[in-house]
Amino acid sequence: MDSQKSTAVVRAAGRNPGDTPRSGVIHVNVRHTRRFTVVGNHLAQHPEMSLVAIGLAVHIQSLPTGALIGIRDLVPRFPESEYRIAAALRELELHGYLERTRVRLAGGQVATRTVSYNRPGCLAEATEPETAPPAAPVTPPPPAPPSPAPEAQDPREPQEPQDAPQRSAPPRPVNPDNPWRRDAATAILTDLRRADARLLLGRQDIERLTPAVEAWLERGARPAGILAALTANLPPQLRNPAGLIAHRLTAQLPPALPDEGPRAPAHVPPDPFQTCEDDACGLAFRSPVPGLCGECRADTAAA
Repeated sequence: MDSQKSTAVVRAAGRNPGDTPRSGVIHVNVRHTRRFTVVGNHLAQHPEMSLVAIGLAVHIQSLPTGALIGIRDLVPRFPESEYRIAAALRELELHGYLERTRVRLAGGQVATRTVSYNRPGCLAEATEPETAPPAAPVTPPPPAPPSPAPEAQDPREPQEPQDAPQRSAPPRPVNPDNPWRRDAATAILTDLRRADARLLLGRQDIERLTPAVEAWLERGARPAGILAALTANLPPQLRNPAGLIAHRLTAQLPPALPDEGPRAPAHVPPDPFQTCEDDACGLAFRSPVPGLCGECRADTAAA
């Protein structure tokens, strides 16, 4: 009976017995009429994203508008850890399926706005029904309402140009022939997108800005400090990431460290304890070498 049921299912997969493959998956597809989500093969068969990221993208696309998809909202829903869910969200941002930007609300609060793209690189298009209805008479659209006045800039938020031309060229190192420093500068510019997905720089921008980062390293700046200076207090709307990075590398160039003078003597540990070799004394004292204590040495010298 079991073999008959299995044969029936296999034959139902294809119209003819010859359609059944000898190996591999056999699809038994049923047309969905309600509660379904259309997912493109570019996502389901993505060659670079992990399985967790692909599954998370499908889950996000199936949610209604306004659903919460923060890390704290997703962790109770899935057995994966917080670290794996955060890494999957970064993958979706890297490949364009997710966009998270910080916006300032009317009350002055800062919130994260998340946009999900089911087809990265394409604008949202209204889907037309399979059977188009008869064309209705075209009516002119109503006049657009006046755009609201721009929100006042918070005086505590730094104001820096993003698209304005640089007044001075980015700095360059005094001694450029340093392969280690050049590789470190390239790694810093490449890792900017790990801190914020919007800071994704192209190869030409990285090659152009590498000498400026080398100048920072030449002046004693640490890679972690450079990353913090380039990614701190980013504006909500980032239109030109390469221009912003070039501006900060030029405007916030740290001064060169002064020549180090004579350093204070380092802490010298005390001498180890020794036991006086005089059998009648046996006093413990500090000395680099064993021998007599101070009193015994004085008595010996006086005798």
